[in-house]
Amino acid sequence: MRILLVEDNAQLSASLCTALHQAGFEVDAVLDGAAADNVLHTHDYALVVLDLALPRLDGWEVLRRLRNRRGRVPVLILTAHGTLEDRVRGLDLGADDFLGKPFELAELEARVRALIRRSNGLEQARFSCGPLTYDSVARRFTLHGRMLALTPREHSVLEILVLRAGRAVAKETLIDQLFGMTGSGSAEAIELYVHRLRRKLTSDEISVVTLRGLGYMLEPCSPQ
Repeated sequence: MRILLVEDNAQLSASLCTALHQAGFEVDAVLDGAAADNVLHTHDYALVVLDLALPRLDGWEVLRRLRNRRGRVPVLILTAHGTLEDRVRGLDLGADDFLGKPFELAELEARVRALIRRSNGLEQARFSCGPLTYDSVARRFTLHGRMLALTPREHSVLEILVLRAGRAVAKETLIDQLFGMTGSGSAEAIELYVHRLRRKLTSDEISVVTLRGLGYMLEPCSPQ
């Protein structure tokens, strides 16, 4: 699950990247609004963490342009002020949540998890697809009640699929969410991770279905 962090303070940006990575997220970081606007044109993210006071293009304009393109990615705004006027303006422009500076990392991580769940139509922190259960706080999968051992990439793919269980997820979305701005991803890599997941989901009650031309979908199998 990949996040775009837009924060012009390089030291704070590095600290937040480390914290979010330790919490299990992949992070792309940019230091100004113009760079954020450019990358949001071409990449798909699970969430944007957006500072307002940015060089070249402020956070308000980044948000306005994103929503004008009908970009639906959830946006968490970081603000040093957090006035009522700012919150109203942000909500009107399409922000999903606000976090005032300074803040505790635990609260940032909790808000990030909640926004990602909400954007996928999920309110609870723990949910299931057939015999597969995912705890989004502990970021842990169990299959038939037993811990499922996954590599970080396998975990990321399965997390995206389980959050959108019953819906198609395009390969391009998986590439963006796994590799982001690195440019190192490929359809072949995604196919390899999906193949490995299928071998680990050793159950006749759940499957990763290939939908030709659409991508993949995680779904419980119908009883015979």
